[in-house]
Amino acid sequence: MNKKFIFFSLILVLVLIISMTFAVMVGSVSVTPLYVWKVILSKLPFIQSFIEPDWSRSQEIIIWQIRVPRVILAAIVGAGLAIAGAAIQALVRNSIADPYILGISSGAAVGATSVIILGAFSFLGIYALSVSAFLGSLLAIVLVFFLSRVGGRISIFRLLLAGMAVSFILTAVSNFILMMAKQEGALKAVMFWMLGSLAGAKWTNIIVPAIVLFVVLIVLWLYYRNLNLLLLGEEAAVTLGVNLQQFRIQLVLLVSLLTGVLVAVSGSIGFVGLIIPHIVRLIVGSNYKYVIPISALLGGIFLVWADAVARIIIAPQEMPIGIITAFCGGPFFIWLLRRNNYSFGEGD
Repeated sequence: MNKKFIFFSLILVLVLIISMTFAVMVGSVSVTPLYVWKVILSKLPFIQSFIEPDWSRSQEIIIWQIRVPRVILAAIVGAGLAIAGAAIQALVRNSIADPYILGISSGAAVGATSVIILGAFSFLGIYALSVSAFLGSLLAIVLVFFLSRVGGRISIFRLLLAGMAVSFILTAVSNFILMMAKQEGALKAVMFWMLGSLAGAKWTNIIVPAIVLFVVLIVLWLYYRNLNLLLLGEEAAVTLGVNLQQFRIQLVLLVSLLTGVLVAVSGSIGFVGLIIPHIVRLIVGSNYKYVIPISALLGGIFLVWADAVARIIIAPQEMPIGIITAFCGGPFFIWLLRRNNYSFGEGD
C-alpha cells in the first residue's frame, strides 16, 4: 500500500484523537486533557488498576457519561455521512450529489418522525427508530432513481432535480406529521430530527451506528475497484466485468442503511457527504481505495469540530449542528456549481 497514504492516514488519526480530546474538554464546565484521558483510561480493563482516581464524581459523569459518548457519536456520524456521500457520487458520477441533496436524509427523517409521533413499528422496540429511518431513506432513493431514469439510463440533471423534489415532498410530510403532534415532548423530539443534534448521545445508542459504519466501510473499501469503474461510465464498467444492476442495488441498500441509522441518532445533518469526499479527492485523487478511508477520517474530524462549535458559539445554549454544517456546506456547494468541471463524467 502507498506509504504516503499510510502516513497521511496516521496523521489524520492523530488529528482526530486530538480533536476529540479538545471536544471533550470544552463546555460549560472545562476539564483538562489530563483528566479526560485519566477518566477514559480508568474505564479500560488491564489499565484501570494503574490509574489513580484523583477526580471528582461530577467530573467523571461529565466526561464519561455526557461528553465522551457525544464526541464518539460525532465521529461516527461524520465518518458515515462522508463515505455515504462518496458512494453516492460514484454511483451517479457527479461530485455534487450527497444523501442530503438526493433526499435520503429527508426520507430517513420521515421514518424517524413517524416513530416518534405515530408510534410506527413500535413492536420492534428500541430498533423501531433505526428500522423506520432505514425504510424511509430506502423509499426516498428508490423514488429518486425511478424519476431520474430516461430511456433506461440515469440522467444526472434529472437525478438532482428529482432529489430536490423528493426532498421537498418528504420534508412536507415530516412537517405534516409534526403538526399532528399534540404532546409537547413529542414536538421537541421531532425538532431534534429536523435540525440535527448530538445532544441525545448515550453509550446505548452508539453501538448500532458503530457496527453499521464498520460493516459498510469495509464493504465499500473491498469494492473500491467497482466504484472506480463506475467513474468510467456504464459501458466501460459492464465491459470490465461489473454487474451494474446488482452492484447499484447493493450500493443503494448500503447507503440507505447507513444514512437511515445515522439520521435515527443524529437527525438530518446536511452537506457532510458533499464537502468531505470532494476535499478528499482534491488531496488523494479519485481512487476509491484511498477516498473511502480518508473520507471516513476527515468526516469524523469535521463533525467533531462542528459539534464543538455548536456547543460553544452561543453558550450556555446549544446551536443545532445542522446549522453549522449548512453554513459550511452552502458556500461550498455554490463554489462547486460555479466550477466548469464539477462532474466526474460528461454530465448528461
